[in-house]
Amino acid sequence: MTLPVHVGIVTVSDRASRGVYEDKGGPAIRECLTEILSCAWEAVPRLIPDERPGIEATLIELCDKENCCLVVTTGGTGPAKRDVTPEATEAVCEKMMPGFGELMRAVSLRVVPTAILSRQTAGIRGRSLIVNLPGKPSAIRDCLLAVFPAIPYCIDLIEGPYLTTNEVVVKAFRPKGS
Repeated sequence: MTLPVHVGIVTVSDRASRGVYEDKGGPAIRECLTEILSCAWEAVPRLIPDERPGIEATLIELCDKENCCLVVTTGGTGPAKRDVTPEATEAVCEKMMPGFGELMRAVSLRVVPTAILSRQTAGIRGRSLIVNLPGKPSAIRDCLLAVFPAIPYCIDLIEGPYLTTNEVVVKAFRPKGS
C-alpha cells in the first residue's frame, strides 16, 4: 500500500487564528485539492497569525518535519503592513519560482483589477514546493487550477513523490519521456 502524500495547507490570518471569524481559505484549498488530486494524500493544516517568524517556522516544520511535498498558503500576500507571507516564503526557500506568481496574477486580473496588488509567489525548500495563494476562496480556486498543471512535474524535478491528478479537473503536464 502506498502511503499518502502530505500536503501542507496554511491559513495566515490574525483574525481567523484568534477565532474572530471562520477560516474559509484553508477549507477552500482542501476542497480544491480534493477535486484535483487523484493520488492518496493527507492534508496537514495550520492556522496561524500574520507574524513572519511564525510563518517561517510553520513552513520549515511542514517541509522538513512533516515531509510535505507541497505547502499551499492563503493570506498575507497583499500590500498591507502585516502582509508578510511572501517575505517569509522567500526567507525559507533555496530557489524562488516567480512564474507561479506571474500566472496567478494574470489569471486574477481577468476577474478583478486589484489583482495587481497581490504578491503571490512560490519557492523550493528541499523536496518541497511552497505556493502562496490569495485569501479569497474563489481566487484560491482560480489560481490553483491555473498553476496546478505544472506542480506535479515541479515536484518530480525536486525528487518528491509522484503526484497524479483527476484529468477531468486538471491535467498534469509532464514532458514526454519524463
